[in-house]
Amino acid sequence: MNKHWLLVYAAGIIEILWVIGLKHSDAWYEWVLTILLLASSFFVLIKAMESLPSATVYAVFTGIGTAGTNVVDTLVFGESFSFLKVFFIALLLAGVIGLKLVTHRPTAETANLPEAEGVS
Repeated sequence: MNKHWLLVYAAGIIEILWVIGLKHSDAWYEWVLTILLLASSFFVLIKAMESLPSATVYAVFTGIGTAGTNVVDTLVFGESFSFLKVFFIALLLAGVIGLKLVTHRPTAETANLPEAEGVS
């Protein structure tokens, strides 16, 4: 596993925490923690995007955040459970996994090629 993908997963997990903080923060220090989590999530995401395709990274990041937030809301905060919700979360995760599987890493030969400006 590439260390940059680990950064994407970490950013997604941190996203779950700050999204939950948006809903459940009451005191000023909880809001400060939520803002710090938000900033750190995007910082880690930006670091991951330095070496990975941004569209795929963002799709994986939001997929982890969406699915994880729904799971935490259901298991921890007692949100309603439905099989349709589980189906669509599974569909979302399948799409995220599919994107990761079809995303090609640059090879040593293609990594240092100049941009294709003016190439016919």
